[in-house]
Amino acid sequence: MTTLRSVMTGVGAYLPANRVTNDEIAKRVDTFDEWIVQRTGITQRYLAAEGEFTSDLAVKAGEQALAAAGVTAADIDLIIVATTTPDYTFPATAALVQNKLGIHHGAAFDLQAVCSGFVYAVATADSYLKNGLAKRALVIGAETFSRILDWNDRTTCVLFGDGAGAAVMELTEVEQGEPERGVLASALRSDGQYWNKLYTDGGPSTTLGMGLVRMEGKEVFRHAVGMITDVVDSVLRSTGHTINDLDWFVPHQANKRIIDGAGVKLGIPPEKVVLTVDQHANTSAASVPLALATAVADGRIKRGDLVMLEAMGGGFTWGASLIRW
Repeated sequence: MTTLRSVMTGVGAYLPANRVTNDEIAKRVDTFDEWIVQRTGITQRYLAAEGEFTSDLAVKAGEQALAAAGVTAADIDLIIVATTTPDYTFPATAALVQNKLGIHHGAAFDLQAVCSGFVYAVATADSYLKNGLAKRALVIGAETFSRILDWNDRTTCVLFGDGAGAAVMELTEVEQGEPERGVLASALRSDGQYWNKLYTDGGPSTTLGMGLVRMEGKEVFRHAVGMITDVVDSVLRSTGHTINDLDWFVPHQANKRIIDGAGVKLGIPPEKVVLTVDQHANTSAASVPLALATAVADGRIKRGDLVMLEAMGGGFTWGASLIRW
């Protein structure tokens, strides 16, 4: 007897060349390094260059993931790009990535769940693979979030950066008696009553433009920890695992205080939490795969480890995926 699992066979990441420190941000708005670090844990972020688009970042992260998985672009028959900052209103950024990778078969589409996008995309790809709609997926979280920031608003512009992370997911048969592998379970949530706590003040249908990020920071913080623990507990219950079974917790990299708060409430020791927000700030849908790729590259996440991915973002949306590496 066999069980079908969606296994992550390779991950990749890309950050633009332009590194911007807190001191550099302080030259643009009324803020300073100590204030930013104390409230967020962020020390720097990366900003895309002029003419460098979300699809470009996505392609570079995707190429790394393909190389790590030992496959070529021709082996991919599904591309999902989680992004809030697409190159165009349409076509989908995923279609542009597909073309840039030289793929002319299969399906490609974008997924919009803001900061929860990559977790939503992992769950979506898992469903597609298990239902026979694809055999091997390239799942990418990519953002040029700097393009929708109000650089006069110090409460938001210090928080975000640009980047991309990617994973190759492959349908694999796990024989009975073999160690479990792949995506074990996911939980996805949303509640639109909170839409105006974190949003952009425009869009094609409302203002004929893209709008800029607006956020009620205290409200987001107030809901975040509870929402995070909700989906993590749900996924653990559905698999029979406990917090103590986790080897690594890879949360959305939005704010160190939120990550620390969730860790304490869940009972996860700090040494099991992958923290990269200090290095690239909040990159929205790219945050989780960037953190994941970092921990795989430096050897922390190893074959057989039990890894929990988690994210919460505008909408509100939130979700978690439990993966046996």
